[in-house]
Amino acid sequence: MKQYDLVIVGSGAGLMVLEEALSQGLRCALVEESKFGGTCLTKGCIPSKMLVYPADFIREAQRSRRFGVEVASPSIDWEKISARMWEQIDFHQTIEESLQKIPNLTIYKGRGSFAGPDRMVVRYRDGRPEEVIGSEKFVIAAGARSFVPFIPGLEETGYLTSEGFFGEGFPQKPWESLVIVGGGAISAEFAHIFSAFGTKVTVVVRSGGILSKEEAEVSRFVTRQFEKNGIRVVTESVAVEASKEGETKYLTVENRVTGEQTTLPCQEIFIAAGVRSNGDTLDLDKAGVKVDEQGWIPTNLYLETSRKNIWALGDINGKYQFRHKANHEAQILMANLFSGEKKEVNYHSVPWTIFTHPQIARVGRTEAELKAQGIPYKAAKNYYSEVVGGRAMGYREEDDDNGFVKILVGQNKNILGVHIAGPQASVLLQPFVYLMNAGYRCRKKLEQTAAKEIEGLRILCPHLGSYAPINDSMIIHPSLNELTAWVFEKLGES
Repeated sequence: MKQYDLVIVGSGAGLMVLEEALSQGLRCALVEESKFGGTCLTKGCIPSKMLVYPADFIREAQRSRRFGVEVASPSIDWEKISARMWEQIDFHQTIEESLQKIPNLTIYKGRGSFAGPDRMVVRYRDGRPEEVIGSEKFVIAAGARSFVPFIPGLEETGYLTSEGFFGEGFPQKPWESLVIVGGGAISAEFAHIFSAFGTKVTVVVRSGGILSKEEAEVSRFVTRQFEKNGIRVVTESVAVEASKEGETKYLTVENRVTGEQTTLPCQEIFIAAGVRSNGDTLDLDKAGVKVDEQGWIPTNLYLETSRKNIWALGDINGKYQFRHKANHEAQILMANLFSGEKKEVNYHSVPWTIFTHPQIARVGRTEAELKAQGIPYKAAKNYYSEVVGGRAMGYREEDDDNGFVKILVGQNKNILGVHIAGPQASVLLQPFVYLMNAGYRCRKKLEQTAAKEIEGLRILCPHLGSYAPINDSMIIHPSLNELTAWVFEKLGES
């Protein structure tokens, strides 16, 4: 049995930890069954943005006459759009080739599962004999996969998830019609993409609208814009049967309130009903690693699992499944494993953006959450049409697509939540994240100090006025905020 100092399971954010471990001279192993780079690179946020941007451009062209520019109806070059997308995904080959050349690193291209708290079995699809490897420490970064609800006839009918779409199921051209099951972020992005490309899109949601977990006003706003853009939103409904006749697929849905059933014909069915943990593939019980009722691996503030020599980060711990959150956890874990000084992970101000149309961005809590928790707050809202920049973009007070920013503030003027719906929402949101992190860092120091008198705020919080809050913040990925935030990393290179 080959023995290692550290084994990483998963090649997404886990690669950041691996890089630091190798720089420390540790003998490492990486276990990866799929393409290298994780969900974000190979079947998620990066390739999807190669499709989102052209879709955004089409929508903006369609409304350009508002500000005096007549644009002919856009036509798409699907082959070129697809090539740009595959170019991003194919970077996984470069990653793998680079890793294969690194000393002190062994790559296992197979599925890993625990055989004990310090042993792992690697099984290969190509029929090679399984291998057992051992290590003092394991980092689980194995991610999540699409959740597919049971729908009678679905398997026989055929369907796609995001994994299949960014693989063998990628269409040769945009579908003529598409039914999407689910009303979350993945659903909203794909509905935007394909409706802009000319596909007749229907979205089936259990709740009363798209993105029901966002601020209520945001959910209603997006739902209205979807319908205006020709996307049919079937609310309060669940899929009860799927079938196929010839080249046409059918999905029968039932209204949860009235019991009425409707059959939706389409060329393809896309399941975007959430994700599930990959923890069930790892035989975690043999390692003594506990999971919750949904199969996620609970971790403490140091990213430790119930077994002290095993850590978990990224999607698999069930907390805020975004790549920028996983990057933050990787940085914390690198410090905890290799610096000798423990650091706590900070989920105080986790931002995110949903790259649909209109674009949605959020950090912090919703009004409903604040009311449920009994937290006093004030709310304010500003529309795009109320500022010159928004009016220059053609927004007027009476427009039904007049987006907005909504802010929720506590009694001591602390920011509790920010919700934005409209163009460049991700860029507009990021400064609030920096502000929230600056305040969080000071509050933590205030809680830890026993001093009765403070000579000055800067003595307690010397980072004020510096770029420290930016470095401490999660940068929405993938967004243009990375352009400005990551520049500070290059200060050490000059």
